[in-house]
Amino acid sequence: MQPLVSIITIFLNAEDYIEEAIASAIAQSYDVWELLLVDDGSTDNSSKIARNYSDRYPDKIRYLEHPGHKNCGMSASRNLGIQHVRGDYIAFLDADDVYLPDKTAQQVAILESHPEVGLVCGRTKWWYSWTGNESDRLRDFLQKYALPLNTVISPPAILILFLKDEWASLCDVMVRRQAVETVNGYETSFRGMYEDQAFHAKLCLKYPTFVSSQCWYLYRQHSQACTTDSHISGKTLAARQMFLTWLEDYLSKSRLQQSEVWRVVQQQLFPYRHPRLHRLWLKWRFGIVWRGQKMWEKFRMTND
Repeated sequence: MQPLVSIITIFLNAEDYIEEAIASAIAQSYDVWELLLVDDGSTDNSSKIARNYSDRYPDKIRYLEHPGHKNCGMSASRNLGIQHVRGDYIAFLDADDVYLPDKTAQQVAILESHPEVGLVCGRTKWWYSWTGNESDRLRDFLQKYALPLNTVISPPAILILFLKDEWASLCDVMVRRQAVETVNGYETSFRGMYEDQAFHAKLCLKYPTFVSSQCWYLYRQHSQACTTDSHISGKTLAARQMFLTWLEDYLSKSRLQQSEVWRVVQQQLFPYRHPRLHRLWLKWRFGIVWRGQKMWEKFRMTND
């Protein structure tokens, strides 16, 4: 008997994109799935769209919302979906993104063949070309990992990578339900930014991860995206500091103060806690680089 995959899509005013996301779930080559559409208090037409799909596919698609149609944030909405899943495996699909057709089939196969693994991820495509513009097509790119691919990575290597590279992310994970329940799902203190990073940090500290070279996920880039909007509004630095402080506390409670992850977290927190010292260090560092470049240029000129 094939295992059931529970796909969770949370949405808030996503009427422009949600149908394409739902269609990509329906189009999966692996047919043993359920889709949970979790409404985070939408005020546009996306609530109606989601309900229509749950009516059309009652055995496959379910519509969920918070009491009173409240807006509770991304973490609380994903947790609501997690509370209602029936599958052995859980995957997440943002309402403005798209699955490629073999995502669930290939990820299930990997998890079935690697029982020691808690989650699997691949390479996400940053998707600009959805606009149809030639200039945007040239901007598409596949995420790269500074890790071995098509193999199992033991904790905490992936978490350390993500701490050092804030643009690295796990958009296309499939996770064992047991692992999600063990780490108690998402942290509700993260309403709209770094909620994925906190969730993945807990998983990657505890479970081995299979990192595939395959691309299964199209990460749509547009002006309404949460990450784009936050960078424009300058919220990213504050959100990252909040995440790092939360992770420091989580590591402390887990008695991991002597770990490599702890050391990296302290390095990442240093600019926030000691901004003047950090600026002095940057001046010193780049001063050395500049002087080194000048010496190299002088050496080349005298030896040509």
